Amino acid sequence: MLLFTITGKHVDITEAIRAHAADKTAKLPKYYDSLTEVDVIVESGKGGNVEVEIIAKAKRSKPFVAKVTGLDAYTCIDLAVHKLEEQLRRAKTRQRNNKHISGT
Repeated sequence: MLLFTITGKHVDITEAIRAHAADKTAKLPKYYDSLTEVDVIVESGKGGNVEVEIIAKAKRSKPFVAKVTGLDAYTCIDLAVHKLEEQLRRAKTRQRNNKHISGT
């Protein structure tokens, strides 16, 4: 079970943003199955920019963090999730490769 939280700093989180973020982050366990918690932080920045930070926590691992700044919250969420997918995919590959060291 993946625990999902979304927080807005100086910005109101609408149901549409909440649903979009939940939908996108629900696919993350496909890349790294021991994920336990995903935190999405949406913050209003200078000049109308929006900063989205996604923190994914897993069992026996350091937290994975992706941060994106842009003009649209939806696009920032998509890009941050894409960054996290790459991090999780690389971590899982490293984990698999370290388990199967040949003993010659």
